Amino acid sequence: MLSRKGIIPEEYVLTRLAEDVPDHARWLLFGMVWWLIAFAHGDLDHSTRLQRDPGEGVAEAPAGFVPCVTSIHSFTSAFLFSIEVQVTIGFGGRMVTEECPAAILVLIVQNIVGLVINAIMLGCIFMKTSQAHRRAETLIFSKHAVIALREGKLCFMLRVGDLRKSMIISATIRMQVVKKTASLEGEVVPLNQIDIQMENPVGGNSIFLVSPLIIYHVIDKNSPLYDISPLNLHHHEDLEIIVILEGVVETTGITTQARTSYLADEILWGQRFVPIVAEEDGQYSVDYSKFGNTVKVPTPSCTARQLEEDKSIMDTMPLSPKGTIRKRSVKLRPKFTISDEPS
Repeated sequence: MLSRKGIIPEEYVLTRLAEDVPDHARWLLFGMVWWLIAFAHGDLDHSTRLQRDPGEGVAEAPAGFVPCVTSIHSFTSAFLFSIEVQVTIGFGGRMVTEECPAAILVLIVQNIVGLVINAIMLGCIFMKTSQAHRRAETLIFSKHAVIALREGKLCFMLRVGDLRKSMIISATIRMQVVKKTASLEGEVVPLNQIDIQMENPVGGNSIFLVSPLIIYHVIDKNSPLYDISPLNLHHHEDLEIIVILEGVVETTGITTQARTSYLADEILWGQRFVPIVAEEDGQYSVDYSKFGNTVKVPTPSCTARQLEEDKSIMDTMPLSPKGTIRKRSVKLRPKFTISDEPS
């Protein structure tokens, strides 16, 4: 099914670049560069003579000698200077002079590389903490879709719900029918995508997902399901209905998306969803254990086109029981009593 398989595996993501460049390797690399600059300029020889015999070293040292980086005596000191540059510690013992343009260029390059890698690492941390895909896992759809009568018309219905208490802001839902079609000129389109309109109290594609909702589509003459009958709902039928739910996560402000699809054999004809909302003590509760349960209802075994052309079919249909919100009878005890004060 198209909407249930990802095109790019999750393990191949850009954020793995930061995991492949550890901090100690970066510091060692630039530490080696600083050591090579000091070695090529002769800073290590001059510093060695000063450490061995300070008196003679000062006398034998060339007049006006300025190193590229002060206080660089070995690879260890070059590595420490690389760490100071990378994390901007600035102890003050080592610094770059204007003697070597190459040292100034390396300083700029190391700062730019450090900023880029730090930005990638911060992006990785933000993506791991936000976890938009985890939020999408709490948006659930019914396992099957149903087709039944509603207000005297055949309707395609599915149920959607949110398992978390935090709201999905600006939630929208879209449905598309994917099937093989052929044009008048004989051109065959193997995966033709057709948008289908939904009916909901809010209007348009927006939904207010405060509780599980039944999203339905009226099968009329403009619907791609206009000629669908129970005989077409089998696994050999080239038909798939894709449902896409998008919204903004309330806590992080990140857009999340949940998708599902229904093949022809996953659409149940002549059934509707059982009520799962109950009222108790003036509050509503949802029984998610019956989220996908359905019950059979009287439904004509014909297409919506035949039902519209022959109104007499509805006269032979028995009325189905109306679904109501369940109420639990609970005996309430008064929280307080009013009694006369003793005289």
